[in-house]
Amino acid sequence: MTLAMALRGARVRYGPLEALHGLDLPVPAGTVTVLLGRNGSGRTTALRALAGTVRLSAGRVLWRGGDVTRLRAHERARRGLCFVPDLEAVYAGLTVAENLALSSPGAAPPYPELVPLLSRTAGTLSGGERRMLALSRALLAAHARVVLVDEPSLGLAAPVAARTYRCLAALAVEGGAAVVLAEQRVPDGLPPGSLVHELRRGSLAFSGEPAELT
Repeated sequence: MTLAMALRGARVRYGPLEALHGLDLPVPAGTVTVLLGRNGSGRTTALRALAGTVRLSAGRVLWRGGDVTRLRAHERARRGLCFVPDLEAVYAGLTVAENLALSSPGAAPPYPELVPLLSRTAGTLSGGERRMLALSRALLAAHARVVLVDEPSLGLAAPVAARTYRCLAALAVEGGAAVVLAEQRVPDGLPPGSLVHELRRGSLAFSGEPAELT
């Protein structure tokens, strides 16, 4: 198993509160990894620590074995990291087409629902439409080596969510990317070899395959 990224002894503080308590988290390439937990469990903070949008108070972030703890978020993005946060994940003042062009100029949107909306500004879209647009960044990024998505199905209808999980799985299985999803429950249809790490109060409570989780 080749590790695309990893957290080693990661600690993150928000003022006096510590959100991650020395977390060790492997992120293997070619695999879907699910960070499971309730709100406040630390799963979103773990994604942000990998992405570089929050700083560690202690510990390290590794990229293919090399220490990238001090690399800023945009520098990690240049290496092939794509982060889709749960909120404010699109440029509201740009059109749908302009948002898509930032990821892959000229590419057709991976969601047919966005085609008639290409000239609309992103700020006028519904929550589900904005979510599809944000996810399109990851699905269209040909150079993506690590894809981090916080709450992929947020605001999506069930058929669209199922299609989204299939597309994210294909990034890992067919594209070889490391795909990490922050979820409140284990999604259906994960590909074989997927891993689940359950976080509770900033610490690891379970690691294994989805079938092992009880």
